Amino acid sequence: MTKPKKDVKFQHKDARRPSRSSIDNHDANDTSSPSRSGHLTKPEVSRNMSYDGAWTDDEKPQEAAPQSDYEKKKQTFITRTIWTLVMIIFFFVSMFSGHIYIIIIVTAIQIISFKEVIAISNVPSRARKLRFTKTLNWYFLGSTMYFLYGESVIYYFKHIILVDKVLLPFATHHRFISFMLYVMGFVFFVVSLEKGHYKFQFQQFAWTHMALYLIVVQAHFIMNNIFEGMIWFFLPAALVITNDIFAYLCGITFGRTQLIKISPKKTVEGFVGAWIFTIIFAFGLSNILMRSKYFICPVNDLGANIFTGLECEPNPVFLSHTYQVPFIPPNWTHLPTTITVAPVQFHIMVFATFASLIAPFGGFFASGLKRTFNIKDFGDSIPGHGGMTDRMDCQFIMGFFAYMYYQSFIAVYKASVGSVIETAITGLTPEQQMEVVKGLSKHLVNQGIINPKVLQYLGEQLRR
Repeated sequence: MTKPKKDVKFQHKDARRPSRSSIDNHDANDTSSPSRSGHLTKPEVSRNMSYDGAWTDDEKPQEAAPQSDYEKKKQTFITRTIWTLVMIIFFFVSMFSGHIYIIIIVTAIQIISFKEVIAISNVPSRARKLRFTKTLNWYFLGSTMYFLYGESVIYYFKHIILVDKVLLPFATHHRFISFMLYVMGFVFFVVSLEKGHYKFQFQQFAWTHMALYLIVVQAHFIMNNIFEGMIWFFLPAALVITNDIFAYLCGITFGRTQLIKISPKKTVEGFVGAWIFTIIFAFGLSNILMRSKYFICPVNDLGANIFTGLECEPNPVFLSHTYQVPFIPPNWTHLPTTITVAPVQFHIMVFATFASLIAPFGGFFASGLKRTFNIKDFGDSIPGHGGMTDRMDCQFIMGFFAYMYYQSFIAVYKASVGSVIETAITGLTPEQQMEVVKGLSKHLVNQGIINPKVLQYLGEQLRR
C-alpha cells in the first residue's frame, strides 16, 4: 500500500471556503506567487474585503446620512402644504357638488376620529386576550349612529319616510329600536366580563362612551347644520380655521405672554389678535354667502348642487334692514347716520367670538389628552398633519354651538308638510284621516286648483 504524497491538493476541495486561519497562514507565508509569465503578482483578495476579512474603507457600503433638523422640517412643510391643498380642493369640490357629499365626508370624519380616540387607550396585549373588546366598541358606534342619523332623516324627510309602507314602521318605532340595540350591547358587555380584566374592560366601556359623546353626538349636530342650510355648516368651520391661522400669525409676530400652560406656544396677543381678525373675516364672508340660496336654503333636495341651486323663502335674518346709528356724528365727520345690514351679520359676530374665545379650548382639551397618554398626534391618517382628530378638535364643539344657537335665536318654526303628515298619521284614526283628505280635496276644488272630478273619484274610492 503506497503512502499518500504530501502537498497534493484535490480539485474538489478547492471550492471550499477557506477558514480564517488558513487565510492568515497563506498571507504570512506566501505574499506573492509567480504568474505564468514568471512575474510576481500580488495575492488576489475579495474586492470588498480586506486581508483580515473586514470591509475596506473605500469599499464599505455607504450608510444613509441622517437628515438634519432643517431637512426634516422642510420635508414636513412640503408634505403638509401638499396635503393641505389637496384637502381644500377636495372639500370645495364636494361642497359645490351637493349636500350629500358633505354628509359623507362628515360621516367619514367621525368614524376615523372615533377610531383614533379609541386606539390611544387600547392595550394590545389585553385586547388580544379579550375577543370582544374591539367588537363592542364598533357595535356601540354603529347603534349610536343608527339612532342619531335616524332622528335627522326622520325629522327632515318625514314627508317621504312616513308615506312609505316599508319605512313607516321603522320611523314610528325608531327610538324604541335604537334603545333595544343599545341594551343588547350593554347586556353583551356584562356577559363578556372576565376575571382579572374587570378594570380594563370597564375603562374601555367608559372610554368608548366618552368618545361617542365628544365625537359622534357632536358630529350629529354638525349634520343637522347641513340640513338647515349649507351656510350653518361652512361658516362655523371657516371661522375656526381662520382663527387658527390668525392666532399663529399674530403669535409669531408680536406674541409675548403665554396663554395657557397646557399649550405653551399659545399667546395672549395671538389669542386676542385672532379674535379681531376673525370678526372682520366673518362679517365679510357672511355678506357673500347670504347672496346664494344654495347656502341659505334648508335642504329639500339632496340631488341639488351649486349649479342647480335651491329654492326657498329666505329666513328673515338674511333680509337687509336699515338701522339708526345710536349716536349722531358731527357734520364735519361726514359719517352716515344709518347703516343697512342683514341681521345675520350680527349673529355671525357671536359665532366669530365663540370660534375665537371658546372653540380653541377644544384644542387645549385635545392637547391635554395627548399629554396624558404621552403621544404627539392622535394618529397619522393625514400625512403632515397627524390624525383626523388633531384637525377636528375645535370643529366638533363649534358645530355643536352653531346648531344650538341657530335653533334658539335664528330658526323660524312653522308647519311643514312633513309635520302635518306626521300629526295625521300618529294622532288620527284611519276614519279621521279620510275626513282630512275629503276636506282638503273640497278646499282645493273651491280654490280652482284641482278638477271637481278628482273629488268625485276620491269620494267613490273612500266609500269602498
